[in-house]
Amino acid sequence: MLLRKITIGHNNKGSSAGWACDKVVVDDMGNKELYEFPVNAWFDISEGDGKIQRDVLAGATQPMAIVYNVQVMTGDIRGAGTNSKIHFAMHGRKGIKNSGKLFLEGGTFERAQIDIFNVELLELLSPLSRVTIGHDNAGISCGWYCEKVTVYCPFTGLEQVFPCGRWLDEDEGDGLVERELYEMVSLRQKKQKKFPWSLWIWTSEIKGAGTDAQVFLQVYGETGKSDEMKLESKSDSFEQGQCDKFIIEMPDIGKIRKLRIWHEKRHPFSGWHLGRVTLMKTLTREKYSFVCNRWLDINEDDNEIVRELPATGKLVPEIMIYLIFHISYRVTICTGNISGSGTDASVYLNIIGDLGDTGERLMFMSKNNANKFEKGNHDEFLVEAANLGQIRRVRIGHDGRGGGCGWFLDKVMIREEGQPEASSIEFPCYRWLDRNEDDGQIVRELVPTDDAVGYHIAIKTGSINGASSDSKVFVKLYGEKGDTNKMLLVVSDNDLVNYFETGQTDIFTIETFDIGNINRLLIGHTNEGLRAGWFLDSVQIWVPVHGVQYMFPSHRWLCKDEADGKVEVEIYPSETLEIEKCIHYAISIYYVWTGGTNANVFLQIYGEEGKTELIQLKSRSNNFERGTTEIFKIEALDVGRVYKIRIGHDGSGIGAGWFLEKVDVKRLVMAMVKPEKKEEDKKDKKKKKKKKKTFVCSRVLENSYEVHVYTGDMLGAGTDAGVYINIYGEMGDTGERKLRKSNHLNKFERRQEDVFTITGMDLGLLKKLRIRHDNKQANAAWYLDRVEIFDTKDETMYFFPCQRWLAVDEDDGQLGRELVPVDEAFMKRDEDDEEESSPAQLGLEQKAMSTTFTMTVKTGEKKSAGTDANVYAILYGTKDDTGNYENNSDCTININSPAATEKCVCVCQVSLI
Repeated sequence: MLLRKITIGHNNKGSSAGWACDKVVVDDMGNKELYEFPVNAWFDISEGDGKIQRDVLAGATQPMAIVYNVQVMTGDIRGAGTNSKIHFAMHGRKGIKNSGKLFLEGGTFERAQIDIFNVELLELLSPLSRVTIGHDNAGISCGWYCEKVTVYCPFTGLEQVFPCGRWLDEDEGDGLVERELYEMVSLRQKKQKKFPWSLWIWTSEIKGAGTDAQVFLQVYGETGKSDEMKLESKSDSFEQGQCDKFIIEMPDIGKIRKLRIWHEKRHPFSGWHLGRVTLMKTLTREKYSFVCNRWLDINEDDNEIVRELPATGKLVPEIMIYLIFHISYRVTICTGNISGSGTDASVYLNIIGDLGDTGERLMFMSKNNANKFEKGNHDEFLVEAANLGQIRRVRIGHDGRGGGCGWFLDKVMIREEGQPEASSIEFPCYRWLDRNEDDGQIVRELVPTDDAVGYHIAIKTGSINGASSDSKVFVKLYGEKGDTNKMLLVVSDNDLVNYFETGQTDIFTIETFDIGNINRLLIGHTNEGLRAGWFLDSVQIWVPVHGVQYMFPSHRWLCKDEADGKVEVEIYPSETLEIEKCIHYAISIYYVWTGGTNANVFLQIYGEEGKTELIQLKSRSNNFERGTTEIFKIEALDVGRVYKIRIGHDGSGIGAGWFLEKVDVKRLVMAMVKPEKKEEDKKDKKKKKKKKKTFVCSRVLENSYEVHVYTGDMLGAGTDAGVYINIYGEMGDTGERKLRKSNHLNKFERRQEDVFTITGMDLGLLKKLRIRHDNKQANAAWYLDRVEIFDTKDETMYFFPCQRWLAVDEDDGQLGRELVPVDEAFMKRDEDDEEESSPAQLGLEQKAMSTTFTMTVKTGEKKSAGTDANVYAILYGTKDDTGNYENNSDCTININSPAATEKCVCVCQVSLI
């Protein structure tokens, strides 16, 4: 029999149990065979990787193994913890292969706690058929209540859950202290596959070469890159003349091209002289070498603490070495020229191309300015990196430290050193990187065009006791086209004062490059504050530009003192849903020097295929100031070719009056150009990605409408409420307008005709109108007889009879009506035709031109689920909607029921034109 491997370890007993083993030699005297098993590792829970047992392969140059992540959860019942020594075994498919008995050293196995272990084996057992777990029944309080065991094998990407929920105790239950556990298949998860690699790092032998700083590593291959990895060891690593060994896990990224290695410069003894690095894939023995022989030190060499090292060796062809040769990029960073735009914070940059990225580089030494990033500065830097190929985007940000650290960035320009300025690639920004301005982000991803995608993230905190957190939450998205950086969620869309409260859902929007379909999400917090621990229930991400929504269930603690002690976790989507697809519009608003406003500004876009919703243009910066140009990027339905916009404000705030010069609207839609038709290049140039329309704020295309409103002759028919009207024609609508200036000082009195003038775009033939009041005064109920509209351009009168109440306690309780025009003859019938001109006859005519929807609203059965508030609804269809609401006024559809309490079902009918 030939020996293939051995298992070697110790029981960790004695005053000096730690052991450093160099190798094991086995002499098979019967077969005259000599086997050598290299070990060269510590067997010590406080040194190296903390293991006291290892599998070693015969003849290997390095201990090789497949790593299994094992999580053992102790139950949350009294006395559940144990002081006994826990052992564990994994069984492969059909139970043919197994790991043998493994001792889980270093765990505490306390009540309601998750202990995590990394188990290395030479056998691939995943997927497992079962596991065995038990203890030695020694010591005081040896009984143990095991809740479950979870095993994740990065090599197969499978995470399996083995429930237990029983005592392992001679004095409890059936008295067993060892159990076989079987998988709950419904809880199995398929995660990203990762493969084990052996890593050797040689620190140079020159004086002061060692470092006490934390070292990080990232590896790039032909088909992707690894995550950023922190190289941790219980031993004193990266000492002068020392070789440090690690086992790392990486996804399949093809042949290795380069690696990036860096350290945190915060430690006073962080300077490091790196000799070389070697990587070897454990299973296939693919081996790559990376030569450095340079300082990573802000006080030595070129002051860089990041090095990119190209791969060399037998597996790297000469053409690959040529592709990844080092070049220098000249980076020009342009700070804005507005008040307070400069910053004293530390700025860092990451350049990302087809062949990789530079990683985060500190912009430490400007080539042309002693004082960097001042107002109006154009600071130049040189960045040395492996060839990035075509540059696609940049990630730029600062550390947010120091007074006045907020920064307004105009743009970044990048070109290869030695190339003319005309070859520079420009990355526009024109936004704040400031916790107190705009969206609160201090890191932005920039692309050469306006192709950034908005990702809307809804984070639900659990409803259990103590679920809320005072810490700062961050996310990182992984997609088929790449991944984002870690982004702090600092300003919510739903304007909640305190974020991440118990049972609360917080919504955030982040803009970054298009990462394609999302396949996983990293979410966590900074573990700051008195109540940092957080119970995350779920995450939803919707991407309107893609028309898709992702569901990420979590339902777990992110807390140092709960569960497995993690404060960040990777989660995978459980469901992907289709949603309404939108496109991007870039809105540029120009003002003159006398034209600022503090009011809330709203915009609506009209096109040949419909109209957008009423959109508020806002950010936390001081918008709509005189003499400025504001640029907004919004997501809305594709309305086709844009022919008009409606823009206005709500009149709120001091100095609401506003002089608007013009508005530019760009439809950011990708145009497909067929490459084979090169002769049509001139035509293709017209199919630009950015289709821009300019709307000058003038009156040359406007039309005036005289609106005659007749209040009825019923007792109490008049109203003191605010009245609003929207007129619809074959070419759009006026938008909702408040009827302010009448020919009477006291408007809408009984038996009164009020005349108003509305100016807007020409609507063509009028089709309908929508009229309502805001119900805000004591005498709000209103009986409207009719509305007559005179089109001054066509000299045409339209008649809109109503003859109904607009009141919550009259008629059907509605505050708004949709009215359609009738023939003039209907309005001028004699009294002899009273039956034909009655409200009932009018109702029949209007009903023939409308659609009735029956809407059922069911209130939940939870305690206090009912509401005393006025409930409204807006219905959206392919042709139109039932009306927008603004200024906190009621919608045209009010749902009124005297029984709006818990477990109630309210039914209302809505007739729409």
